[in-house]
Amino acid sequence: MSGQSNSNVILEVKNLKKYFPIQKGFFKKTIGYIKAVDDVSIYINEGETLGLVGESGSGKTTLGRCILRAIEPTEGEVYFRYDGRLVNLIGLNNKEMHAVRRNLQMIFQDPYSSLDPRMIVSDIIAEPLSANKVLRGKALRDRVRELMDLVGLEKTQMRRYPHAFSGGQRQRIGIARSLATQPKLIVADEPVSALDVSIQAQILNLLQDLQKKFNLTYLFIAHDLSVVEHISDRVAVMYVGKIIELAETEELYIRPKHPYTEALLSAVPHIDPETKMKRIVLPGEVANPADPPSGCYFHPRCNYAKNICKTDAPKWEEVKPKHYVVCHFAKELTLKGVD
Repeated sequence: MSGQSNSNVILEVKNLKKYFPIQKGFFKKTIGYIKAVDDVSIYINEGETLGLVGESGSGKTTLGRCILRAIEPTEGEVYFRYDGRLVNLIGLNNKEMHAVRRNLQMIFQDPYSSLDPRMIVSDIIAEPLSANKVLRGKALRDRVRELMDLVGLEKTQMRRYPHAFSGGQRQRIGIARSLATQPKLIVADEPVSALDVSIQAQILNLLQDLQKKFNLTYLFIAHDLSVVEHISDRVAVMYVGKIIELAETEELYIRPKHPYTEALLSAVPHIDPETKMKRIVLPGEVANPADPPSGCYFHPRCNYAKNICKTDAPKWEEVKPKHYVVCHFAKELTLKGVD
C-alpha cells in the first residue's frame, strides 16, 4: 500500500498473510487453508490511532496478534520504528525480538480472563517490568504505584486480587500493565466491548488522555463503529481477511466508498433520536475464509454487484486523497454515510 504521509510512520505492514491449515484424517493431511489474514498492507503514524473494524471472524484480532508476533504470520513483513529506523519484526530472532517487545504491548478484550486470578494487582502490573529486568525493589514498587495512579486506581488496592474489582477497574489494571514498559505502540483488541456503556466512555477517555500524555500510538480493534469514531484518526474496514476500505475517520463516516462500509454505518445509532437511519440488512452469510467466493469476496451480499464482481477481483486504489478502497464501482456509487 502506498500513502505513508511522512517520516513519522511507526508501523508499516506489507502483504501480511496468516493461513491456518485445515487438517483431516489420522495423519493430519492438510486439505486446505483458512485465510484469516489475506494480503493486508497498512501503516500507522506515530501518535495516531488507526481504528480497525469489521464483523466477528473478519480477521481483526489475528492481524493484531500477527503484528506483535504473538502468532507467527505465514507471509509478509511488519516494519516497526526502533532506534530511529524501521525494523522488520518478522526477520528478528527471539533475542532480538525480546529487545523490541517492550515497545509493543496489547490490551485484551476480556478484562476477566486476561488477568491471572492468583496474582495480586501489584504483581500483575509489575510483571512486564520484572520479565524485562527493567526495575526491581523500591523502584519497581514506586513505578507500580505511579501506574495505578495514572489509570485511576487507588494505591490501597495494590494487594487485592482481580476478583475484587469491577469490569472497568480490571480493564484499568490491564491498561496499567500495558503501560509498564513505556511502549510506543499498543494494540487494543476490543478493549471496551465487554463493558457497560457508561464504563466504555470512561475507558475511552482514559486511553485518549494517556495517548496525549505519552504520545502513544494505537491500533484500536472493534466491531462497534460508534466507538471507533470517537477515538480514531483513520479507520480501516476489514472483510474476510482483507482491508477493503481505509480513510480518515470523518471522510469514511460521511462519504463511504464501499457497500460493506455503508451497511456497517447504517447500524450506527444517530445522535438525534428523531432521525431514523434506514438499516441496510445484508443478505446471506459472511464468506467462508477457507473457501472465499471468486472475484470480489463481498459480491454475494452486495446490492450493487454486477457480473464483473463475480469474476474479477477489484484492485486497491486511491479514489480520493488518503481514501483507499477495493471496489470496481467505488468512483461511480454514491453511498450513504452518517450525517
